[in-house]
This record gives sequence, C-alpha cells and structure tokens, in this order.
Amino acid sequence: AAVEYYEWLEENPLRKVEKPPETPGRTRFLTPEERDKLLLACQHSRNPHLYTLVVLALSTGMRKTELRELRWVDVDLQRGLLRLAVTKTGKKRSVPVSGMALERLRWQSVQQRYCPNELVFPRADGKKPTLIEAAWRMACQRAGLEDFHFHDLRHTTASYLAMSGASLLEIAEVLGHKGLGMVQRYAHLSEG
Repeated sequence: AAVEYYEWLEENPLRKVEKPPETPGRTRFLTPEERDKLLLACQHSRNPHLYTLVVLALSTGMRKTELRELRWVDVDLQRGLLRLAVTKTGKKRSVPVSGMALERLRWQSVQQRYCPNELVFPRADGKKPTLIEAAWRMACQRAGLEDFHFHDLRHTTASYLAMSGASLLEIAEVLGHKGLGMVQRYAHLSEG
C-alpha cells in the first residue's frame, strides 16, 4: 500500500529479502505395534472418553477440537456420518465413520442415554468438552511413545490411507484440506 496506493516509497524494501526456507511438515505416524500399544493404554485410562476419541481420530483423521466439540445432533449413527459445522478451514463437512469407531459411538450413545444437544464427549458437568491432555500424556507414556502428539493421529490416518493406495486428492478430502499442498508429505508413502 505504501508503494502503490500512497506512493510514499518507490519500491517495497522487503522485495529483495529472501524468504526463509519452509520447514518440512511433521509426519510422525504410528507403526501397527505402536498403535496397538497406544489403544491398549487408552483402554486403561481413567478418562472414560480417551479410548473412543483415539479410535475415532485414527479412523477419521478428525482434529482433536472437532472431536471434543462434537454433539449428538451432528452424529448419524444409522448412516455412519459425522457432520462438522465448524472446521479449521471454515467449511462444513461430513465425515464417514464405520467399523470399530462406529461401534464405539453407538456404545457411547447408550452410556450417555443419547440427548441430541449434548456433547458426545463431555466433562462430568456435561456442559464442556472433556479434557484429555493429562490422560493422553499418561497413555503415550504407558505405550512407550516418545514425541507423539494427538495431532499425529491425523498423520497416522493419512499415512495409512496413502500406504493403502488412496490418492492425494482422496486423502485431502478425508482430512478436510482445501488443497493438495498439505498432503504432499504423504506422496512418498503411496509410491511403494
């Protein structure tokens, strides 16, 4: 604006400054053995929601916030769909859920005596989303996982999809990315 609109400067002084190289995206994902150890540790967690949250994260690639803020009104147990009204990208999206993840959600609905406007994963007061940070750290410690974040479950989902032959476009669709840039890091996994 200072150059073109206000004409205060003849040229942008930052035009000659080189941008630092982009850091490679984190691609830490679970091996099948690590996954089994983590799931076992989550089953033994004192947090009643941790196991189901992790199973859903691995099955859907959903973000932690999307999972924690999920309400029963957005869960279609018959069709196996989760409707996300608010996502990081600002777009609504539907996420298919099947297999063990769908069974865990059905179990959860029975445990909570399903009420449409309630959270799927509430704290004891029923009004706020469950807190999982301490339980997550403990489960990772019990599973012997080092440097593993909850968000790495998304990387695990994407990596498993790539290794099973899914295209980058399909992976981007599952994860809810607007473009292919974010999923390029999984390209090498689908080449083998």
